[in-house]
Amino acid sequence: MYKLAFRHRSQSVELTNGTKMSNERLEYLGDAILSAVVADHLFKLFQLKDEGFLTEMRSRIVSRAQLNKLSQKIGVDKLILASNDNTNVYRSMNGDAFEALVGAIYLDKGYNFTRRIIIEKIIQQHFDLDELENNNANYKSRILEWAQREKLLVEFRTLNEVGHGYNKQFVVEVLVNNISMGRGRDYSIKGAEQDAAMKALMQLEDK
Repeated sequence: MYKLAFRHRSQSVELTNGTKMSNERLEYLGDAILSAVVADHLFKLFQLKDEGFLTEMRSRIVSRAQLNKLSQKIGVDKLILASNDNTNVYRSMNGDAFEALVGAIYLDKGYNFTRRIIIEKIIQQHFDLDELENNNANYKSRILEWAQREKLLVEFRTLNEVGHGYNKQFVVEVLVNNISMGRGRDYSIKGAEQDAAMKALMQLEDK
């Protein structure tokens, strides 16, 4: 099961009944367990904060970018079995493997053990919650908040898709009062929106 947690879908094993075995099912389970543990931990830690704050903090901890970095930091990325031809375009591969590992630990050791590992070995050792609280890297939220204060209309528009399969990227444009302020590109629409919002904020700061 632990070996399966590190088997990327590009190296899936096909069984006699046609089922392809990879870490995707464990990733699904680990994602749910990780999200629940982080939500519970933040709920108890920040007892006077509202739902919006807790949701934002959780997203900063379990975001794909954070989990990718964490995976590399603790060495999970070195254990992944994936196709050598296209590993450069599997943007979420490292974070996916970490979530699959969480799923494997949960099935092997149960919820309480997994919760202790996540809090004591991951959150407490690899995340500075004070820094996360004070560092707003959500560029889309920042530009939306700015536009609301200035009574301006902000729109994110998906322009097109580039590439196919694992190589597919989305191109997103952000408009302020129908004026283009930046374009972003990423392997997910959410990531492309963040990229576009970051470029728009850079333009606004220059002005």
